[in-house]
Amino acid sequence: MRLDHLSFAVTPDGLAASAAHLGEQLGEDFNDGGIHPRFGTTNMTLPIQGGRYVELVQVLDHPAADKAPFGQAVRARSDAGGGWLAWVLAVDDMAPFEERLGRSAAPGARVLPTGEQLAWTQLGIKGLQADPQLPFFVHWESEERYHPGARLSQIALKRIVIAGDPDRVRDWIGGRIDEVIDDLEVEWVSPNGNPGLMAAVFDTPRGEVVI
Repeated sequence: MRLDHLSFAVTPDGLAASAAHLGEQLGEDFNDGGIHPRFGTTNMTLPIQGGRYVELVQVLDHPAADKAPFGQAVRARSDAGGGWLAWVLAVDDMAPFEERLGRSAAPGARVLPTGEQLAWTQLGIKGLQADPQLPFFVHWESEERYHPGARLSQIALKRIVIAGDPDRVRDWIGGRIDEVIDDLEVEWVSPNGNPGLMAAVFDTPRGEVVI
């Protein structure tokens, strides 16, 4: 299990404007990530060091967005002004998590602008909806995870800031977070009624950037 990516729900200005704003802060351009047909969402991605990436995601005017928990979660976060939606853990085997959480993983797919398709299964979106401090889980079925041929940036994720309870997260993921994510800092702050991923700190060629 490892930290796979961070998901950011776009602001009311939309996907292109959010990508331009975050790209300017980080000093890198985001790639067109294509559409999630099952979830009614679309995204842009930025590969970073450590085999991770940052995802900007936007809900589409599509019936799937109203039915799929992921589409519902994106819409709710964007309607609230946008911002960090989730931190996402990749697992090699989804079966133990399905057994522990008592539900089956849902298939996911993303159709790239080239027509290529990336595929995975995911689990835990309903947990995220109920308690935004919780990560959700993905198991990649595709060798590629963002955009084939996309240039890897020099940006590295240094720290994430989570408003919440580390014991609650430990119970959810089945282990201590510092045993799962041992190559970056995790800072816990009081949720004050608003748990979730609050900030991400990046090392960039321009210096440290906090988003």
